[in-house]
Amino acid sequence: MMASVSSLGSGSGLDLSGLLTQLMTAEQIPLTALQKKEASYQADISAFGTLSSALSSLQSAASSLIPTSGTTAANMYQTYSASVADSTIASASAKSGAVAGSYSLEVSSLAQSQRLVTPAYSGGSASTAIDTGTLKIELGSLSGGTFTADSTRTLSITVDSSNATLGGLRDAINAAKGGVSATIVNGSSGAQLVLTSTSTGTANVMRLSGLNNFDYDPEQNTGTLTQNTASGGQAAADAAFTLNGIAGTSSTNTVSNMLDGVTLTLLKKTSGTATTLTVSKETNSALTSALNSFVKSYNDAFSTISSLGAYDSKTKTAGQLQGNSALRSVQTQLRNLVFNTTSGGTSTIQRLSDIGISFAKDGTLSLDSTKLQKAVSKDFDSVANLVSNVGTAFKKGVDGMVGTTGTVTAATDSLNRMIKMTQAQEQTLSDRLTTIEARYRAQFTSLDTLIAGMKQTSTYLTQQLANLSSSSSK
Repeated sequence: MMASVSSLGSGSGLDLSGLLTQLMTAEQIPLTALQKKEASYQADISAFGTLSSALSSLQSAASSLIPTSGTTAANMYQTYSASVADSTIASASAKSGAVAGSYSLEVSSLAQSQRLVTPAYSGGSASTAIDTGTLKIELGSLSGGTFTADSTRTLSITVDSSNATLGGLRDAINAAKGGVSATIVNGSSGAQLVLTSTSTGTANVMRLSGLNNFDYDPEQNTGTLTQNTASGGQAAADAAFTLNGIAGTSSTNTVSNMLDGVTLTLLKKTSGTATTLTVSKETNSALTSALNSFVKSYNDAFSTISSLGAYDSKTKTAGQLQGNSALRSVQTQLRNLVFNTTSGGTSTIQRLSDIGISFAKDGTLSLDSTKLQKAVSKDFDSVANLVSNVGTAFKKGVDGMVGTTGTVTAATDSLNRMIKMTQAQEQTLSDRLTTIEARYRAQFTSLDTLIAGMKQTSTYLTQQLANLSSSSSK
């Protein structure tokens, strides 16, 4: 009978399992090499991702140097401020278009809303009954004693059995949301309905008619309701002021049309002595801040490039992209952008070196703020144009590196293609190794079985010879 083998090597006594393992280890060397190559490709992709992120940050910093559409570079880098010597009289702010200077400001009156008050209803409250009918409230302008109604701002308030009370009329007026607010004040003499224009100025005067006990004529300043201050009312008024002796008026206390680029907020009347409005323009801090941010982003990107392409002779270690042509190309392009971008025109301020930006020994950029300030004082417009052009050049240049067809993108795409090819080769080799292992295992199993059978035969023959020898000796 053929000997049976329960496990590889058990029949022959040989270490066939160990031998199979050693053979397959040798066979797997090409697969291991492919796996190492794939891992290297993956590490390169990760490194290019780090590079792309640093370049994208640089591109964002460059984009912030470019003025928005409709804004000049000079306007972008000019900052304005405005202040009032007596801040209790007015506050001020300034923006592009303002002109630096000092102005005398006097405020003779503030803009205010019209407030109409009914007589007191003795013992009354919100539930006090009123006549039914239709209250017409017209809003318009009062000029030279003549009231001109605005047809687009007329309220018709219906008072019937469902709301014929002071509270009902108040609620109906407020629900109309037509530029008039209503409230009830319960004073010592009784309840009074108070109507207030929601906007200030003489262009927001009320005329009331149509409902008994609720009328007011602004031209005659007569009616059941009154704007007299002694009764709690208030006449509509425009703000009136002078700036360097030039008179101005405003329907609100926010004045933005008197000085270009300057907004005044009037707070109270002056008492005999004018205060001073100061408008300032500053051209250095915004440029310095923008360039410092740009220099930092450039240096961060440069540091990333240097790290990825470095080689340490002491530790014998190299950066992941050391010697990579795409990395060298990016480094060269960035340097060229620094050297070659100009302000244009005929100014002597043409390149970044003219405004204090230079290369340090380690390849990073540095900004000499003193040299920048001198350049700004000499020719601010050229400096602003140069900075804007640098932003445009770097934005476009970096797009040529990390854009859809950029250097870094192309290198990453190439690595991804090589990974796919390598993975296909790995799969083919892995399938082949499976076949080879199966063949070795079959061969070793046959060998094991054969040797096991031979050992059984040898044992049997030895026993038979021993028996013959024993029989012949008797």
